[in-house]
Amino acid sequence: MANYRYRCAECGAFDVARPIGTAEAAEPCPGCGRAAPRVFTPPLVRRTPAALDAGEASAGEPRVVRRDARPRPPAPAADPRRDRLPRP
Repeated sequence: MANYRYRCAECGAFDVARPIGTAEAAEPCPGCGRAAPRVFTPPLVRRTPAALDAGEASAGEPRVVRRDARPRPPAPAADPRRDRLPRP
């Protein structure tokens, strides 16, 4: 089932659930009964409840990231030729 959006000039937008590919060009408005044309909107493929919850949680209270507990490997030894390079 897919949700199709229609917009009534008097009552505003409303959604109708239909099987994919069976949407009509116009649908009667549930409020006033007038024919409302279909409005094309982007698909809601990525709007899953888990993604919505994660997005809302990070918007107001970002998660604190702490440094990894594992020790870092030692830095490589400096190349003595590096000192002779021109400085910007």
